[in-house]
Amino acid sequence: MGRWFQYLYLLILGSFPINVLASGESLDKADNAFMMICTALVLFMIVPGIALFYGGLLRSKNVLSLMAQTTVILALVSVIWIVYGYSLAFSEGNSLFGGFDQFMLKGITVDSLSATIPQFVHVAFQGAFACLTVALIVGALGERIKFSAILIFTLIWTTFAYLPMAHMVWGGGLLAQDGALDFAGGTVVHINAAVAGLVGAYLLGKRTGLGKEAIKPHNLPMVFMGTSILFIGWFGFNAGSAGSANGIAALAFVNTVAAASGAILSWTFAEWIFRDKPSLLGACSGCLAGLVGITPAAGTVGIGGALIIGVFSGMAGLWGVVILKRWLKVDDVCDVFGVHGVCGIVGCLLTGVFTATALGGSGYADGVTMMKQVGIQAFSILVCVIWTAIVAYIAFTIADKTSGLRIGVEQEREGLDITSHGESAYN
Repeated sequence: MGRWFQYLYLLILGSFPINVLASGESLDKADNAFMMICTALVLFMIVPGIALFYGGLLRSKNVLSLMAQTTVILALVSVIWIVYGYSLAFSEGNSLFGGFDQFMLKGITVDSLSATIPQFVHVAFQGAFACLTVALIVGALGERIKFSAILIFTLIWTTFAYLPMAHMVWGGGLLAQDGALDFAGGTVVHINAAVAGLVGAYLLGKRTGLGKEAIKPHNLPMVFMGTSILFIGWFGFNAGSAGSANGIAALAFVNTVAAASGAILSWTFAEWIFRDKPSLLGACSGCLAGLVGITPAAGTVGIGGALIIGVFSGMAGLWGVVILKRWLKVDDVCDVFGVHGVCGIVGCLLTGVFTATALGGSGYADGVTMMKQVGIQAFSILVCVIWTAIVAYIAFTIADKTSGLRIGVEQEREGLDITSHGESAYN
């Protein structure tokens, strides 16, 4: 009865909330503003964040090609997301895919809500995650892939790898039903992208002259700037995954700082001990390692757990880019697998450990022990690795058969900026 009096009062004032649902859910303006800001921060991570970070790691003759790739990927994935991506990820369907109930966002209006925010904001926030994931992949393929091949790959891989993984984890699919914990995208974003990048790097082969001539990052201040933007954007990435301006968002925010700080220190001191000098590039890479590691755990572990995850992620990332990369004998230009893959796996597994209430976490589902949760986490990683590897191989193969995957040797030596885009970054 009290709620009806409240509605009558609002009607008299002329401000009846037309978007109030029968269940009692209504628009929360604070949540709405918070989530729109978080969405903008995630988009800011792509352009210019990833573009600057990856661009600085390449040679000067290829920096614009990387920026063009990330920009067009943002546009292409956004269109896919609007047309059918959101529907396949978040509509009701089976264990692997959603349905087409919301094709072209059908049925979503300005009055539609997702919890306490407009559903359009949920569409935009999750779409930004999809764009970011595909943009991460290009760091492994830099300096030798055709622009047309990137676009063909993006269309296929987004449809058959990203969308089902998002549905399986966040849309009520297979892994969600299994109880996998992935707060902001350890499997969906980082491992998913890293494995696809690794497959592409193998299929492309090594860059011409690698190991015979000096190939170094052309602009470390640009790398630092990109890292800084990614760090700030990650607060939207992790805190925004709470879906509301609440205590979980605050926890995720502080956990993000703790993990990044721990990883910067562990990477820097390990590099100082084993490679004689601490580098700016190492500090930047350590920052990203910690951010990746805490992504699946940000909303379910305590501050101490986040710090430990960050420390382990920093050391694991350094091992990934120095030792594992040499073992794999792959030319992963921007160390996508070494950082996003390795630290994503570490973070996902440690999420299963530090979510325990005894270690400061939010606790497991009823009847679930730490060992069982770690096993569930390992299974989710395995599903992600196998699924995305198969789809990536098929997508790159189709791109190779239709447009060709790799540019010619002479074009590669001249640089993609000129040969693919007719521009030069520096005169």
